[in-house]
Amino acid sequence: MTVESRAPEAGGSIRSRIAAHPVAAFLILAIPLAWLAQCLAILLLQDVTPGLLVELLVLLGAAVLVTAAAEGRAGVRRLFSGAVRWRVGAGWYVMALLALPLLTLLTAVVTGTLREPGSGWAATAGLYLLKAVVIGALLGNVWEELAWAGVVQRRLMDRKGMLAGSLLTAVPFALIHLPQAFAERGFAATPWTDVALSWGVLFGFAFLARYLLGMVFVGTGGSILILGLLHGSMNASQSMDAVDWWQFIPAVAVLAAAVAGYLAFRSRSAMRKEFLSRYRDLGAA
Repeated sequence: MTVESRAPEAGGSIRSRIAAHPVAAFLILAIPLAWLAQCLAILLLQDVTPGLLVELLVLLGAAVLVTAAAEGRAGVRRLFSGAVRWRVGAGWYVMALLALPLLTLLTAVVTGTLREPGSGWAATAGLYLLKAVVIGALLGNVWEELAWAGVVQRRLMDRKGMLAGSLLTAVPFALIHLPQAFAERGFAATPWTDVALSWGVLFGFAFLARYLLGMVFVGTGGSILILGLLHGSMNASQSMDAVDWWQFIPAVAVLAAAVAGYLAFRSRSAMRKEFLSRYRDLGAA
């Protein structure tokens, strides 16, 4: 058999393996390359930001590659359609953009740690929107969620259910962020006690965040746009100068409980409407 005749078979075999295991293929591609990019940025540039930009490209590229292998061009079109799915109801936009900063500020009030921002409240609000919408969602988080929600979490929730699929997604989602524990002081100067604390918080928050994002993904009918705005809001709420960094975590927990309650109510309401509709149909018959 010639090399030319073997090449298509080999290519077909690789594609079929990716198609058979798209989540595993995505993780095998994305996590090592993202780690490499972050570690090199910390080592060579003393700044993790360029590594995070490369990570974003890696996630997007791996998402497209895996989806193309598993679902073809139609699947890739469906994947990107979520990024422009904006007809989801105004309430989802309000939730995605305003719930977390308000709940984070409320957490600071309850704990007695709220402080006057040095730049004033108007500037703080404007900076929050810039970080959440422009720098966060449009330039980064929409495309990040295109990969995590559109490729990984969607498939795991389909197989395992919303809760289990979200928790399973949280593990690699946290793993890919591990090098960021060394971002501030580098690998040599960061105490391992600080690393352990950072990783513990990271995994705990990842479980909570992915469950919230999974619920919103289902509730909006797969709107990656809303997920990107919510993800951007998480990051921007953490960095508001009127609060302590950790106070956005209980805010996420409260919002997750509220969204879970809303989806449960909506499900019961839909079931009730279906029952009444069938009852009326039986009466008419």
